[in-house]
Amino acid sequence: MVSPESLAQHGAAIRAALAAGGQPRANPETLPKPEIDRLLDDSAAHQGIALLADLLPELAVEDVCQRTADLAQARVVVLDQATDPRNVGAVMRAAAAFGATAVIMQDRHAPPAGGALAKAASGALERVALVRTVNLARALGLLKNAGFWCVGLDARAESTLGQTDLTGKIVLVLGAEGEGLRRLTRDSCDFLAKIPMAGGWESLNLASAAAIALYAASRPKPTLRDV
Repeated sequence: MVSPESLAQHGAAIRAALAAGGQPRANPETLPKPEIDRLLDDSAAHQGIALLADLLPELAVEDVCQRTADLAQARVVVLDQATDPRNVGAVMRAAAAFGATAVIMQDRHAPPAGGALAKAASGALERVALVRTVNLARALGLLKNAGFWCVGLDARAESTLGQTDLTGKIVLVLGAEGEGLRRLTRDSCDFLAKIPMAGGWESLNLASAAAIALYAASRPKPTLRDV
């Protein structure tokens, strides 16, 4: 753990060593727990150890389109008004488990990539791009132009996920719990699909719904032998 006064010095030394092709040596400091708590944000879940590291690269929707340009199969998750960092982190974890390229959410009111989100993501922040955008409808338009089909999850949809063609390049669009997709986001989707549930049950936790949708989109298309 390093003190605030030495953060800049440590960072400069590390960057200089890397630029010279060498391996930087750790120079840890021991501090009491209240000092560690003061250095970290309120959502950080630590066990008395912290590491100074560079920020993850900030990507745009255009970067996601470029990364998937040559792929025949790709999965992207779009979150409409997701505000709980633990929910977003759990979605990131599911996205990593099923090989999604990115999770995209609106910039306004979105949770930061802080300790709570990172802990729930369980390492997925380093494997799946977390992209913020000002306008989700525009982001969906860019993804469509890049060859994606946008499937919105809506409890009122007539078709289920199992009845929807999820092959190729697919964007799974999920809304906030309770409110669901906003009208403009819903209208920007190519298809709407629902997760079939037992009578009397209308919705799932956002992360659970995302995991089910990603699993459905990762399954191979049935052949005549499977039918």
